[in-house]
Amino acid sequence: MSDLTKMTIDFQSSHLVFPTLIGAVLLALGLAILVTRWRTIAGAGQFWSQTLSEMDKPRFLGTIVLTLVYFLLMVPVGDLWPNTGMGFLLCSIPFVALSGLLYLRERTNTSVTVLTVVAVAAPVLVWWVFAHVFFLTLP
Repeated sequence: MSDLTKMTIDFQSSHLVFPTLIGAVLLALGLAILVTRWRTIAGAGQFWSQTLSEMDKPRFLGTIVLTLVYFLLMVPVGDLWPNTGMGFLLCSIPFVALSGLLYLRERTNTSVTVLTVVAVAAPVLVWWVFAHVFFLTLP
């Protein structure tokens, strides 16, 4: 009877409950959309070929590459200074700067200066708020 009041938590896998649950719900919703709208999806070939031919490929591919590199480097850089958030900070500054340069239409001295200030100030502010206000360490 004393076992009814005791609870054990497996900390090795307990953090995986919600991502697994959300993934399963998204998969089920995706399958429901596919089953109910398969004719519309199958007939969208013209739409997608037109979209792919007219899209801004350098910005699209650049965004994907920048995002992948950002997420892949954050943990190894953060491991150099554990529990300080330096991985987030040192990877976010160039990520914001390069993303901004990628999307700037006109690269004037003023716009690049403003972008540089934002690329440094925004990640530093976010890092400070998480570290000193919420007492959370970033990767």
